[in-house]
Amino acid sequence: MADEQGNGGEGAAGGTEHLNLKVKSPDGQEVFFKIKRSTKLEKLMNAYCNRLGQSQEGVRFLFDGERVHPHQTPEELGLEDGDVIDAMVQQVGGGGGGGYR
Repeated sequence: MADEQGNGGEGAAGGTEHLNLKVKSPDGQEVFFKIKRSTKLEKLMNAYCNRLGQSQEGVRFLFDGERVHPHQTPEELGLEDGDVIDAMVQQVGGGGGGGYR
């Protein structure tokens, strides 16, 4: 589950069903999650956005530079214990129209 605090039930050596993942914002803020390998990352994304008071539409999640989608699982992405997912705030608009005259 996408809890910050697990139930303390670590499996036997190495091959546990749970992963400890870190979500890191551009300003360096880190939030830790314990999640099952088979759980859709949507749960982690929702929990992260709720904790920071952001809408999920405004945050993009990346792993190794590739976009992470809510329907994906850690298993599908090959995530390992201790991996970091980057959370980027989406910027809308931009420098159209200039102003150089």
